[in-house]
Amino acid sequence: MNNQNNRAVFVTRLGAIAATAGSAVGLGNIWRFPYEAGTHGGGAFMLCYILFIFILGVPVICAEFILGRSTRCNVFGAYKAAGGRNWKLAGYIGILASLMILSFYSVVAGWTVEYFIQSASGALDFDNQQLYHQYFDDFATSSWRPVLFTVLFLILNFLVLIRGVTKGIERVSNILMPLLLLILLVFSINSLTLDKAGEGLAFLFRPDFSAIDPSTLLGAMGQAFFSLSLGLGCMLTYGSYFNNRTNIGRTALTTAILDTVVAIMSGVIIFPAVFTYGVSPAAGPTLVFEVLPAIFHNLPGGVIWSTLFFFLLFVASLSSTISMSEISIAYFVEQRHMSRRSATVLNTAIALVFGSLCALSFGPLRNLTVGGMTVFTLFDNMSSNVCLPLGGIIVSLFVGWRVKRPVISDQMTSFGTYRIRVIGALIFCLRYICPVAIGIIMLNSLGII
Repeated sequence: MNNQNNRAVFVTRLGAIAATAGSAVGLGNIWRFPYEAGTHGGGAFMLCYILFIFILGVPVICAEFILGRSTRCNVFGAYKAAGGRNWKLAGYIGILASLMILSFYSVVAGWTVEYFIQSASGALDFDNQQLYHQYFDDFATSSWRPVLFTVLFLILNFLVLIRGVTKGIERVSNILMPLLLLILLVFSINSLTLDKAGEGLAFLFRPDFSAIDPSTLLGAMGQAFFSLSLGLGCMLTYGSYFNNRTNIGRTALTTAILDTVVAIMSGVIIFPAVFTYGVSPAAGPTLVFEVLPAIFHNLPGGVIWSTLFFFLLFVASLSSTISMSEISIAYFVEQRHMSRRSATVLNTAIALVFGSLCALSFGPLRNLTVGGMTVFTLFDNMSSNVCLPLGGIIVSLFVGWRVKRPVISDQMTSFGTYRIRVIGALIFCLRYICPVAIGIIMLNSLGII
């Protein structure tokens, strides 16, 4: 195993948790979880989701942490250093997926920046939802505005990453995660004052077990996997920055709990509004950029709530793109022997080029398609439906079968500092449960089952 003593590490336990939780928490927690829960029966879906977080999510997080810290390498170098020369394809999959996701994710993040500015100025305050729909359509199909805000967001992302692991990622994560949780708490309290808050909370927290069917289980399994940024290499890369005192099991568990708390708080925010105003928890941009702004308009101080909400989305986006970027930056530095500055510039440049193509996919480049998909849709489908599940299956099998049990034990106990009695169960999950579950998620995402 490679142990680079001069490699950057997270200085504090809080910094390690904030960074990994920030990587997991993103836009999917805020708009995908309420949609999935609304589609699959509310409370019943949530119970299934929490179950899969712990039997699927936590073991795979631990696997990535183990591989990262034991090798002190980037996602490509980790497999090679752990004796898996024939497994290096997994590293390339992670790097490719991170660049694709960073490209299209930065477009949506750019939308949040534009909406934050417009909300703060009072320009995003209309009398009916149709006007919000028209505004979003005009903005998304513009020939320059989406590109401008994608570039602006990527510059902000660059300014964090250029400062390195400790002074950049860790320091900013220590600010962003508490800030995100505070804003969510404020919104949750406000949602409890709505007229039909009780009905919304009953839907979310009172399970109807008759609603559980294969579709519910598949949806919950997929949400648990994708919401934690598994299979991408984010957790592996951040794990390689852990110091030897970091408790991997506790950090993985805390990351999963914080990710779940954010998802549930998003449900607490959304469902009281859904029941009060009689709207649907629609997926993606429709919910965030059309439905919720119309709801905020009806609230006292609507401009303030709208501005705060889009700032919340910006914070969630930035914490995620920082970790996505670090995957390829670490690769460029360690495998291609580039300086940190050059690697960060290259990562940002790649994202700027492909992000611009994705940003224009809704307007001038809507007819530029591959297999009937725009650049935005292609990057989304390839990364989410193929690369991430493949990465998750590979890291589960590699750590479960290839990494020796003493190495797993050393990493899980921080070289004997902590006692842990679930190593056997962890290995069993990684060998048998996780690969099968992720394979089912992949087949479902591809529409095969």
